[in-house]
Amino acid sequence: MGLLIHGGVEVEFDDRVLAHMQVVIVTRFRRNESLVVSWLHSPAVGDGRASMWMTPSLPVFFRFNGSRGIEIDREWLRRLDQSAASSTGLIVMNADGEAIKAGAFRHRP
Repeated sequence: MGLLIHGGVEVEFDDRVLAHMQVVIVTRFRRNESLVVSWLHSPAVGDGRASMWMTPSLPVFFRFNGSRGIEIDREWLRRLDQSAASSTGLIVMNADGEAIKAGAFRHRP
């Protein structure tokens, strides 16, 4: 599991999911755009869902568990980018467009 850290929020995602999210988030930040990222919690952290406001004015950190680069699926990337451009924001989903569950979630104020 990889780790996304933004502000005081840390969320675990599968490395492949995180690599695709990284492309979308970095693209938005390079255009100085903020976005909402939403995901489902795993049952291990109480189920439910969460959303995080991400802004380029705060550092973002992507930590991957594996050392190899991940091949980017262009269709999956397109779906994520469309989601990020919508009023609901970036919904974390798998390559088939289904919302997926994140791993551990921590918030440090």
